[in-house]
Amino acid sequence: MGNKLKAVVVGAVLGVAGAAFAQGTPTTPAAPKADVKAPAKAAAGKAAGKTEVTWWGHAAFVVKTPGGATIAIDPWFTNPKAPQGATWPEAVDAILVSHGHFDHVGETKALAQKTSAKVYGSFELVNLLGLPEAQGMGANAGGTFTVKDATIHLVEAVHSSSYQADPKGASQYAGAPLGFVIEIANGPTLYHSGDTAAFSSMALIAEQFKPTVALLPIGGHFTMDPAQASVAAKLLKVKTVVPMHYGTFPALAGTPDALTTELKKTRATTKVLALEPGKATAL
Repeated sequence: MGNKLKAVVVGAVLGVAGAAFAQGTPTTPAAPKADVKAPAKAAAGKAAGKTEVTWWGHAAFVVKTPGGATIAIDPWFTNPKAPQGATWPEAVDAILVSHGHFDHVGETKALAQKTSAKVYGSFELVNLLGLPEAQGMGANAGGTFTVKDATIHLVEAVHSSSYQADPKGASQYAGAPLGFVIEIANGPTLYHSGDTAAFSSMALIAEQFKPTVALLPIGGHFTMDPAQASVAAKLLKVKTVVPMHYGTFPALAGTPDALTTELKKTRATTKVLALEPGKATAL
């Protein structure tokens, strides 16, 4: 990312004290709060035998499947929109990291160390994270993995990717950005796009995998805005869009209401499901 664009982000988030909010620059993660109980709302929405999705703000999600798989996606659990006081998941089977920017890598390493979960992402990024060999599952678009009752497909995204392990060091190329399609046996097929613009090959994702729920960025500036996300929803032919990557910083100005308005313009039947951070929702 160029210096000019990096300056836009820094200027947008000067009000967040102590954070180095520049795309690709890591923050210092807080330690897991093992002794703090999650808010009551974090336990809401549980339904036996169904897939549960919990939004942690920004692009971070935890997915629990009927077959017992727990999958964390882009686990920046310390983002400004994260549920206050909530504990990290005690058990995680897989961590999916879409690209190397700090707001998506988040607490991947600490969570992997805490849970022994395997980490899936681009080959270059996974190598840069310095994970134990048994946990690093570096791959690329086209790769497919099975985690209990979930089949995870790595797909393309239109974005950039660099990783900066040391805030004082240089950023390193972190491979191509990715999205993830998660096919859940006896459950929905989820598509987490990662950071991306709308692109024509979303129609191919629809043809190959037939996702029913799409987790799409709507903030704009670095990703799709609501108008572009409505185009993506049409290409993907999904029944439901869960908005993400909005409201974290002032620059990410898109809103779920704006997405609903854009979908109505195209007479789309796709529904917008705006999640509350920390509240588990059954799909």
